[in-house]
Amino acid sequence: MAALTINPGCGRRAVMDAAGVDKTRIAAQTGFPAPFGMSPFALAHGNAFEAQVKANGCAELLRLLRDKLALPIPEVSYIPLDVVGDLVDRNVRYRRTRNELLQAAQSDGDEPRTLFDHPMLRLRVGGHDVFLEPDVVTFQLGGRFHVIEIKSFAVIDGQADGDQVAAATKQAAVYILALRELLAEVGVPPEAVSHDVILVTPENFSFRATATMIDARQQIDVVRRQLSRLTRIDTLLDALPDGVTLDLAPDADGTPTRPSEELVDALGSVDSRYQPSCLANCELAGFCRDEARTAQSVDVLGPTVRDDLGGLDTIGTALDLARGKRAPSADQREVTRALRHAARLRDALLGGAA
Repeated sequence: MAALTINPGCGRRAVMDAAGVDKTRIAAQTGFPAPFGMSPFALAHGNAFEAQVKANGCAELLRLLRDKLALPIPEVSYIPLDVVGDLVDRNVRYRRTRNELLQAAQSDGDEPRTLFDHPMLRLRVGGHDVFLEPDVVTFQLGGRFHVIEIKSFAVIDGQADGDQVAAATKQAAVYILALRELLAEVGVPPEAVSHDVILVTPENFSFRATATMIDARQQIDVVRRQLSRLTRIDTLLDALPDGVTLDLAPDADGTPTRPSEELVDALGSVDSRYQPSCLANCELAGFCRDEARTAQSVDVLGPTVRDDLGGLDTIGTALDLARGKRAPSADQREVTRALRHAARLRDALLGGAA
């Protein structure tokens, strides 16, 4: 979701997500393995912290909710939605989640407050339904839902890493939109889902939890706007050559057998839009960066430089215009003046060095 909303113009990412392919394995098969991912130690740390927060009937979480939301402890019920009987099928879980949340939303307000643990939500993204799983959703008396995100990064002396907080808030904003979409089916207004996100994290260097209320209105607006701009999947598919597949052709042991050259050709048939921020959000970023570098695309320089270059496609074109080796067209004259001025400043600063 982060990759889609940060770079909504990338058709390659949209097609791969719609197809449900394993982007990590595809990246490795192309020779550019994904450079990021949570380590097993970080996963274990996060799972242990979440288990602690939810232990003993969510006692620790309820303490935090009482402090932040004035939630009376005796009136809380708890509904786990991570499985339905022995079933973990996402569609089954979604239907159970939908029934429970709609029942809570349509109650007369006298029902006990409820914690919904790991509900399964659904959101339309680029014409394709995707499943989402918040850590907790709590139902407040008075008809207000709050999304609770449990993260294992620490808040030290009241401060947390800004990038991690922003990522967690955007993640929660997606959940809020999905929850509002679900409740809208029965006419429940968007305001029934609070724009305030409750972020639960370790405090200082201990495992003791603390909770922070974050206003996510800006992130909600950003995610909503970016999702609305996503190209529909069927439009992207219509532009692809017949027979294109991203299948890795795994053998009986699950090892990909498809030649990397074929896979690279298939990926190349899907339009992409690389930008440096992809490196932190998309498994295919290494492959797409190499592709953009080979083509000398200005995309490798980032969106700010790309926009400043006023529609120039390649770095070579920009350098030729800056050095006077190419005559600018009518629509390139303004950016050419800026490039040549920048070239003169560079020469002055470097004393004529190459």
